[in-house]
Amino acid sequence: MKKIAILSLALLLSAGAWAQSARSILDKAAATVSNPSGIQAHFQMITKQGTTSGDISVKGNKFHATTPDATIWFDGKTQWTYMKGNEEVNVSNPTEAELQAINPYNFINIYKKGFRLSSRSISRFYEVHLTPTDRKRNIEEMYIIVDQKTYHPTHVKMRRNGKWSVILISQLKSASLSDGIFQFNAKDFPKAEIIDLR
Repeated sequence: MKKIAILSLALLLSAGAWAQSARSILDKAAATVSNPSGIQAHFQMITKQGTTSGDISVKGNKFHATTPDATIWFDGKTQWTYMKGNEEVNVSNPTEAELQAINPYNFINIYKKGFRLSSRSISRFYEVHLTPTDRKRNIEEMYIIVDQKTYHPTHVKMRRNGKWSVILISQLKSASLSDGIFQFNAKDFPKAEIIDLR
């Protein structure tokens, strides 16, 4: 009986150490992309609907992303999505899962609460696996791949509604970004139809 109790305790402590290791990895990765002045990167998003690529600027919880088909501004609360094909701007207040699907750096905030974490080493990367502690969360499962030398996140893989999407991240660099770039300016798009979905 004592042996079973000791073994159970050892397993619990081991699981705790792995969780701490996973949290430590994400803490360091978050620090690399938490430059108070901002960061910029190139991304490629792969979903069942297809693949798109573009550039993203991030400052805190704000971001600005451009792709061949759309431009997105998010000021921390409101999101504006300009669709180039039909000159429409959709205005919304996105959910956590919607933000994660378009902003790979949203993990900076969400991993800290409401997820179980585990990690493993694969070649020169860490793979951190996140599973929600609350089944009502929109994100069902997530993997974040982090470079072991730089602690830059290189992939974010997420499952929601049973479907996987992958975001590949490259060319990450610090930048000095003004808050104005995270808000839509209607004067720049005089022909655009604005549709408020809030």
